[in-house]
Amino acid sequence: MVNKDVSHPEGQDGHGPDPGRRAQLVDAAVDHVAAHGIADLSLRRLGAAIGVSHRMLIHYFGSKEQLFVEIVRTSEQRQRDLMSQLQLEPGLSPADVARRLWQQLTDPRLAGQERLFFEICGHALRGRPEAAPVLEGLVTDWLEPLVAAEVGAGSDPAVARNRARLGLATVRGLLLDLLATGDRAGVDAAMEEFLRLYYGPK
Repeated sequence: MVNKDVSHPEGQDGHGPDPGRRAQLVDAAVDHVAAHGIADLSLRRLGAAIGVSHRMLIHYFGSKEQLFVEIVRTSEQRQRDLMSQLQLEPGLSPADVARRLWQQLTDPRLAGQERLFFEICGHALRGRPEAAPVLEGLVTDWLEPLVAAEVGAGSDPAVARNRARLGLATVRGLLLDLLATGDRAGVDAAMEEFLRLYYGPK
């Protein structure tokens, strides 16, 4: 839970919200969504859960949708950080890293985050201006670390970007499949088949 002391919301110069406090609120909101999902989640209810008023959330984020955009972006960054950590573990092949990351992404406890991701992307693609920022870096923020991993694993740099984009699209497509169908066994089997085609047999 976030500290309830919100008597000084402005930055150190007295102008505008404090970026550090804003990041703290986003982290708390991500944790809450991960634990409880987004069903009927209002700013008032979210604020009460993380220890601030809904007016303070409006002060820092402007609207519920803008806060949801930041939750999605932070969740995505956490996933990239996890991938980077896994890549540093000794003895893990690129396919092993992909499997471990997939297991994390499909953890039922993160289903709320995944639903929010697709919901906000849908809003952005329909042209809702408050959601539009979620499209910034939606693909490109992932390509750099994925391309680096591909090149590090021996892929030709000329095709590494194509492979990285294919991998990202496949993971997101299978996540949507899982949310839509609930067929965990079928989706896991499809991921294993993709990894076999992508990296070769175990």
